[in-house]
Amino acid sequence: MSDTSHGIGGLSFDKSKRQWPNEINVFGALILIVLIFEGLGAAIMGQSFLFDSNDRFDSIFNEARLKIIILQVSIIGIIALGVTQVIISGGIDLSSGSVVGAAAMIAMSFAQVAEVNGNPNPKAVFGPEWMDLPVLVPVIVGLAIGVFAGIINGFFVAYAKIPPFIATLGMMVSARGVAKWWTSGQPISFPTEAYGAIGKGMMPVFIFIALAILFHFIMTRTLYGKHTYAIGSNEAAARMSGINVARHKVLVYSIAGMLAGLSAIVLTSKNLTAQSGMGIIYELDAIAMAVIGGVSLAGGRGSIIGTVIGALIFGVIISGFTFLRLDAFYQEMVKGAIIVGAVVLDQWRQQRAAARA
Repeated sequence: MSDTSHGIGGLSFDKSKRQWPNEINVFGALILIVLIFEGLGAAIMGQSFLFDSNDRFDSIFNEARLKIIILQVSIIGIIALGVTQVIISGGIDLSSGSVVGAAAMIAMSFAQVAEVNGNPNPKAVFGPEWMDLPVLVPVIVGLAIGVFAGIINGFFVAYAKIPPFIATLGMMVSARGVAKWWTSGQPISFPTEAYGAIGKGMMPVFIFIALAILFHFIMTRTLYGKHTYAIGSNEAAARMSGINVARHKVLVYSIAGMLAGLSAIVLTSKNLTAQSGMGIIYELDAIAMAVIGGVSLAGGRGSIIGTVIGALIFGVIISGFTFLRLDAFYQEMVKGAIIVGAVVLDQWRQQRAAARA
């Protein structure tokens, strides 16, 4: 029986060229990594990695470890959702970690209480008239800082024609400088109760999941998503089809900046403090989550679902190494190897697809 079927107008469909959705491959990698840690846990630790072997929980799973895995990737995962869109559009964003630092410092300074245990706030940045503000104020400030940084990135990339690597590298350095300059490197603490509730408990996870669902819909069901994929696939063709490429790039970078600002808000709320060093290396972890999730650095291909699975792979690796009581530098080595491996695999997939076309 032939594997080729004919359709309208003589067009043919070759079943041998069907491919699994890339997200299934990434999910398979996640399962494989979990099984590896399960095997290592049984052989080395005499314990299960994800399952409850000591009857400490109401379910068969180790709920504490599952929560830790999801929590430790949710904040960087918010950044990764924006970075994913930038990479799909054919760009890159190296500034998101530094934008987190700047937005964290500035937003927290508008979220402080006037008194701590009946005494004036020892970490106060502004006067009493800027204390005890409604929670909406620091949230808007944090988001605005992120959007502003994203607009600058987008302007230099789209209109000044500066390579994305250079433009966002400059923002990375500048934003980190702003974070240190804002209070001369001093931490900012004692936010209002309403602000602290934003990142309390599992709220970072809920925010991450809600945003992932939202942007999955946007990227798959709206013109914004279609234009983003089109620009990343072939910018010249997208321009000839009537897409305002420059304006759309500014929008993509602005959204990525906004998500970095939101990440800063959630992070400072969770920690109840802001420090100028917050967000260091976050941009690289966010890019790694996207690449591991199947987003092509060449642009035009990838998905929000893949990035979410990539974030889970990151969380499993970090938690797995902690479970095995291995030092943190081994995590960095393995993460680096996985990133390089994911890029090599992506290049191989592209070459294979081109050969089969």
